[in-house]
Amino acid sequence: MEQQVEHVLDKIMEVPGNIGCILANNQGLCLGAKGNASEHSAGIIVAISDLASTLDPGCGSPVISLESNDKICMIHKHGITGAIYKMKGS
Repeated sequence: MEQQVEHVLDKIMEVPGNIGCILANNQGLCLGAKGNASEHSAGIIVAISDLASTLDPGCGSPVISLESNDKICMIHKHGITGAIYKMKGS
């Protein structure tokens, strides 16, 4: 499984504009992180995804976009929770 996670993270980082990515299991344990992503954020990323899904329980798993002045963090849960960090405007 570790090789599959590394392969997914490498593929995400190949996309122009992506500066980091992280994958976490349902308990918030970091499965892997690359680039400008801290493995310490895995728990909070899962918590944000879980809380956002309670806003409209019938809608499924939402995509959450957090923006700062120069970066965007997109979070989505599909079995495991993933976050992709991008430079704004990319």
